[in-house]
Amino acid sequence: MGKKIEAKRQKTGKIRTKLLIYIMPVVIATIVVLVLLTATLSKQSMTKLAKNELDSSITNQGDNIESWLDKNLEFCATAKQTIENTHPDDTQLQTMLNSYYGFDKNSPNGLYIGTAGGKMYKASDSTKAESDVTSATWYKQGLTRVGMAYGAAYKDADGNNVISASGILNDGTDEIKVIAADVTLDQISIIVNSGVKMQDASSFLVDTADNTILAHRDSSLVSTTLSASDADPLMSGVAKALAARDYSEATIGNYMVAYDQISGTDWVLVSYIQRSVILADVFRLSNILVIIGAIAVVIISIMIAGIVSKVIAPISSITKNISDMSSGDFTIAVNAKSNDEIGVMGSKVGEFVTSMRKMITSINSESERLKAQSDSSDQVSKTMFDASQSQAEAMKELNETVDQLASAVNDIAQNATTLATVVSDTRENSEKADASMKETVDISQKGRSDMEQLSKAMSGIQETNNRLVESINKVGSASEEITNIVGLIGNIAEETNLLSLNASIEAARAGEAGKGFAVVATEIGKLAQTSADSANNIASLISEVHNLIGDAVGQANASADSIQQNSELIGTAVQTFDKIYANIQESNRLIEEMIKDVEKVDDVATNVAAISEEQAASADEILATSQNMVEQANNITRSSQDVADNSHELANTSETLTTYVQKFKI
Repeated sequence: MGKKIEAKRQKTGKIRTKLLIYIMPVVIATIVVLVLLTATLSKQSMTKLAKNELDSSITNQGDNIESWLDKNLEFCATAKQTIENTHPDDTQLQTMLNSYYGFDKNSPNGLYIGTAGGKMYKASDSTKAESDVTSATWYKQGLTRVGMAYGAAYKDADGNNVISASGILNDGTDEIKVIAADVTLDQISIIVNSGVKMQDASSFLVDTADNTILAHRDSSLVSTTLSASDADPLMSGVAKALAARDYSEATIGNYMVAYDQISGTDWVLVSYIQRSVILADVFRLSNILVIIGAIAVVIISIMIAGIVSKVIAPISSITKNISDMSSGDFTIAVNAKSNDEIGVMGSKVGEFVTSMRKMITSINSESERLKAQSDSSDQVSKTMFDASQSQAEAMKELNETVDQLASAVNDIAQNATTLATVVSDTRENSEKADASMKETVDISQKGRSDMEQLSKAMSGIQETNNRLVESINKVGSASEEITNIVGLIGNIAEETNLLSLNASIEAARAGEAGKGFAVVATEIGKLAQTSADSANNIASLISEVHNLIGDAVGQANASADSIQQNSELIGTAVQTFDKIYANIQESNRLIEEMIKDVEKVDDVATNVAAISEEQAASADEILATSQNMVEQANNITRSSQDVADNSHELANTSETLTTYVQKFKI
């Protein structure tokens, strides 16, 4: 029995473990998904912020470069316009060029003018020198435009990287003249290298006309040509993008790259930053999220384990109570504190225990009373058996006396005195037999009354047992109702699972917008499956309760059959007592008649001679009556033995019923 109880406890433990096995992976998967989703969203957000910051930085750099170029170009354009409006001669032109010299620090050589005849005008302090004016880069560029504009970068005679703002000068003469001013790229390099707003970002400036690098943090790359075959993946990628005129943001290798075309020029400003720098904060955030997720898993695991243990605790208690009931222990106390299905099941089990305790107590009391009555009946039957044996012996003695009386009739005359003595003795024995028969009648009457009481007691036990069966059947009906409720829960869980599946399908149709809802739908489906499994486990437990109730009903029915058999035996015993009572009354009547006959013999003894023939006839009648009385006495003895056997069997039945009842603890 102990092994069965232990098996039930192990089963409860498995339910708890199964719930944890179902719930914990879902929780861990959910937290992992949330961490990954957060990390992904953070990565996207950080990348977007980095792009915006890089765009802002490169736009600011581009604006600074354009502002610087426009400022220098404005000075050149103003000077050109002044010269054109003045129409100066050579002396005045020289004076004007001298006055403009040093005005713009970004143009150390000031303004200078070249003519188609190869003549060059410049400030007196200028170190600008050209061996062939018409073949100079600035002159060729200036011939292509009327207004002042920047041309491509080139190296001047001194080997400096410069750009020239040049344009055709219309001073009122017929000679073609080009006015120009050289602007060094040093200031542009300063703007490009120091004007980066975004931390850890870098920039370089490229002239797309010939892919010449105008400014770069690495001075060795300045004035070099950007090539798609460059060994550096960044430089080759930028070259390909510039060749395709694709100035949109892009990721090249491990770099995020942004482009900004400088207005009024063929220049493109390229700004870049390593992705590892951008994602460094994302990695730190991911590590923090992983740590937080691990802590959350531990905390949630502890909370779920506690909640599961609390939910499972009532089922474990009910299972233990049912196991104790199956072992016959009805001293248990069922605590049903909750108002849910488990609480209802616990309360119904408690009602069943209370009902069984009352019924077993009643059966125990009735069985003890039956045992006492059967013991009393057995004692009475033994007494009656002893009395019947005494009566049989007395009848035998009477028969012998009658034989002696018949023998003495042949010699009445000689044995008159002996006849009188014998008649006197016979009268005394007859009176004693009469008293014994009356006592036997009283004992038989009492035995019959006791047997009737025993029959009523058995009827009461049978009614009590029938009520027990009805109560157990009610408990069985209650367990079936609980089974129906559990089945309903299972159906609800199945419907919930179907709804979860439909929700997952709809979420899948919704695309990215339905991913969060899909996760929730999946979790609802898993919880519904867990609820269905729990409902199946509860149904199994109730099925075991139902089987135990069926066993109890079988035992109660067996007890009812045994009681019915005992009732039939008691009825037979009552009928036997009725026969004994009738036989004893008949024997009493015969003894009374015998006494009367003896009295007649006594009268005849006084006149033996006169009525010798009548005495002989009376002796024969007495002999026949005596033989009849012996036979009746033997019948009484056999009936008494039957009563004793029946009483003993009733006592054994009572003890068996008591043994069955004592198996239960109440």
